[in-house]
Amino acid sequence: MITLGTARASPGETDTGRLEVGEMRDGSPVRLPVAAINGAADGPTLYVQAVSDGDELNGLGVVNRVVPRIDPAELSGSVLVVGIVNHFAFQAAEHRNPVDDRKMNRGYPGDADGTTSERIAHETFQIATRADYILDLHQGSTSRMINETRVRCGVRHRLHGDCLELAKVFGCGHVLDIKGPDGQLARAGPEHGIPTVDPELGGCVGWDEESIRYGVEGVFNVLRHYGFLDGDTDLESQTRARGFDQYGSPAGGLVRFERELGERVSAGDVLFEVTDTFGALEGRVTADADGVFWRTRRLPQVAAGEYVCSIGTNVDEY
Repeated sequence: MITLGTARASPGETDTGRLEVGEMRDGSPVRLPVAAINGAADGPTLYVQAVSDGDELNGLGVVNRVVPRIDPAELSGSVLVVGIVNHFAFQAAEHRNPVDDRKMNRGYPGDADGTTSERIAHETFQIATRADYILDLHQGSTSRMINETRVRCGVRHRLHGDCLELAKVFGCGHVLDIKGPDGQLARAGPEHGIPTVDPELGGCVGWDEESIRYGVEGVFNVLRHYGFLDGDTDLESQTRARGFDQYGSPAGGLVRFERELGERVSAGDVLFEVTDTFGALEGRVTADADGVFWRTRRLPQVAAGEYVCSIGTNVDEY
């Protein structure tokens, strides 16, 4: 039998329950929704989590569709799922935990005696370290972004190759291979010897069915490739960026993009223009280097210096 919070699953069974991770301001317990899928045969363990940032819901859409489709009678090994990590931010429909104003994915491996975010990170990390592989499902918050998978351990890390393979297996088509900031699960997992990737499933308000489909296919690619389920995964070449340039607005006004998400750009290409209210040109921004048009703000209005878009640079295929 495997356990995850109150979920109990014997071989060949799936169970759902709650994982207690702290207390709310009135003293009532905080319980995260969890699922334990125990395969009929022995095998590795996969840990999947979603909504560590409270407004990133595409990962929840993936969990919502994946868990019912995994037949434990056909599974070798186990799958452990925390469906909603950032309880407080999810309830408030905000990115950060409103109780401690922390970004959850900067707090791993967590602290059992820390803030609410650190305590949740600690409890979920204890589950994650039971696994052989970790998928931390994200999206580009409410901005517009391509579907991609992030490898965050850094090129010199001993598990860098394993994380790159996991990202290729997941198969979003684009990979951002840049060492991430301290506190990311995709950094902490490899430090504990577990290949970990951070799929960024598009970017939207609410959730997006196309990005969710990428995520569902990615999870099943992982399950088949690493022997949880029978079947083969066709490994497709991924477009990898090892740099990331961000561009701000030279003036206040309205943004008009000249490139589409996922499009290749060359140094000197116009990325966007800024006009005033009546269409008069206020500024034009060009690419500093070759790359891929990766991410943009959602709203057209900008202040001078405000973030507008990002370009993935130092691009290759692997």
